[in-house]
Amino acid sequence: MSHIQLCAPCGFALEAILSREIKELGFEVNKVEDGRVYFLSDESGIAKANIWLRTGERVLVKMGEFNATSFEELFEQTKSLPWHEWIPKEGSFPAAKASSVRSKLFSTSDIQAIVKKAVVESLKKKYDVNWFSESGASYPIHIFVFKDRVTLYLDSTGPALHKRGYREIGSAAPIRETLAAALVSLTPWKEGRLLADPFCGSGTIAIEAALKGLNIAPGLKRSFVSEKWSRIPQKLWSRARLEAEAHIRASEDIYIQGYDIDEKVIKIARDNAKKAGVEKYIHFQQRDVREFSSKDKYGFIVTNPPYGERLDDIKTVERLYADMGKVFSSLDSWSFYILTAYEGFERYFGRKADKKRKLYNGMMKTDFYQFFGPKPPKIGN
Repeated sequence: MSHIQLCAPCGFALEAILSREIKELGFEVNKVEDGRVYFLSDESGIAKANIWLRTGERVLVKMGEFNATSFEELFEQTKSLPWHEWIPKEGSFPAAKASSVRSKLFSTSDIQAIVKKAVVESLKKKYDVNWFSESGASYPIHIFVFKDRVTLYLDSTGPALHKRGYREIGSAAPIRETLAAALVSLTPWKEGRLLADPFCGSGTIAIEAALKGLNIAPGLKRSFVSEKWSRIPQKLWSRARLEAEAHIRASEDIYIQGYDIDEKVIKIARDNAKKAGVEKYIHFQQRDVREFSSKDKYGFIVTNPPYGERLDDIKTVERLYADMGKVFSSLDSWSFYILTAYEGFERYFGRKADKKRKLYNGMMKTDFYQFFGPKPPKIGN
């Protein structure tokens, strides 16, 4: 087994959550940058990280890093990297993605073309051939250029990790599975306590909470591009999946509710929960947030309500937030965790948050407002 530098990209402001996740999986985190967490492992770690990461978007194998201010430098430095250690003679190696920020090399299409040509030349020399069929497994190359510093990766994931496989159809304004998992991770919710989402949409927050509560690895039911890589034996993937299945908790103590005013998305949410294998742990029902009530003295609301992005929606959203404040005020022992991009939220909700955390829903800056309720008394006291 090898000592491999891996990188997990994530949404901005999720780095600390992802770092904690990676450490809990037993990996050594050795660098954290904006939107990226680097960690060390071996081939088995590629399988484990892909199957288990809840808040990361991909697992990338770092191939090399260097400065380049000209295409000649980019070509020569890329060519010198040990691509043959990963890519076999029949492998396919598209320059799948490139980004450039504040760098002299700014044309991403040209960057991709130069990197592809350089890798071809590198492999030609190693395999002593002049042409590659690229008929085998895929080894997508990702290129990140920041302030003239080039970092090259192989993508071991394929479709991004937020694509768990359970949400084929979403609601009009879905939240990514990785962000939903992060929202749940930012609360102290655990089994035995009720969690409700009164704006559940296609059920993403509720489903991610159930997966976390039951300790179900989010990537257990999907495939990854590196499962076909010759360097990672199939037995490592089989072992990682068997270990993940063995860690699932059989719990009857998971209480999750999802509500939405739209009956159609409630049906989608139920279908998604069924695909995720957690339908028995989530109660979905059509209900307006203004009708929300609970007999439970303690509970959590974790939700992503409408933001009012269009000007003609703002007054409607302001009334909605005011109504939420009135409804939730009767739940005086509950905790509320509310994500919104609307900066006047606290004014209309009628209460200042105990804590506010900046997060990004896609490219949209949002705030995660946290209102802490009292802890329930310990049983037996």
